[in-house]
Amino acid sequence: MIRSNRRSTPWLYSLLVAMSLALLLPQAQAATSQDELIRDAREALATLRKINPTADVIAKSAKGVLVFPNIVKAGLVFGGSYGEGVLFVDGKVRGFYNSISASWGLQIGAQSYGYALFLMSDSALKYLEESQGWELGTGPTIAVVDEGLAKNLSSTTLRDDAYAFIFDQQGLMGGINIEGTKVTRIKQP
Repeated sequence: MIRSNRRSTPWLYSLLVAMSLALLLPQAQAATSQDELIRDAREALATLRKINPTADVIAKSAKGVLVFPNIVKAGLVFGGSYGEGVLFVDGKVRGFYNSISASWGLQIGAQSYGYALFLMSDSALKYLEESQGWELGTGPTIAVVDEGLAKNLSSTTLRDDAYAFIFDQQGLMGGINIEGTKVTRIKQP
């Protein structure tokens, strides 16, 4: 006789949701062609620079910009996100990357957003291109630019290796979570 433990049912459900997301999100994003991804990344970067003067100032000094125009994130206790992006150096495409994260904690919902990572030093650009995947939070220092930090940044106060801007958030994702994001170069055919 199999007995159901009511306490384990929500955890089992959450685990199944997280596993489904891990399998489905990359396939949904992979359908975008490289030309579409480049176009979307250029448009996203142009929009960010237009609506955020600090992003425009930082872009002028950046050695490279990694743009993820559409990250999809969902979770119910366990969650994940996936998106693909383009690295631009001197306005030219230098490579394609994906961003994958897993999270757990008090969270529920789904959202999409974009983010741009402005690489300010040659060493940060080299680290991204030569590493087997950059786990954000390790390696070069990254500052996530919010409204408070943006007010204090100018071309003379830039000190970090990279600056990240999150933009174009849609959907609803609430809660507290512990998250790790890894950025990895996509092998090109």
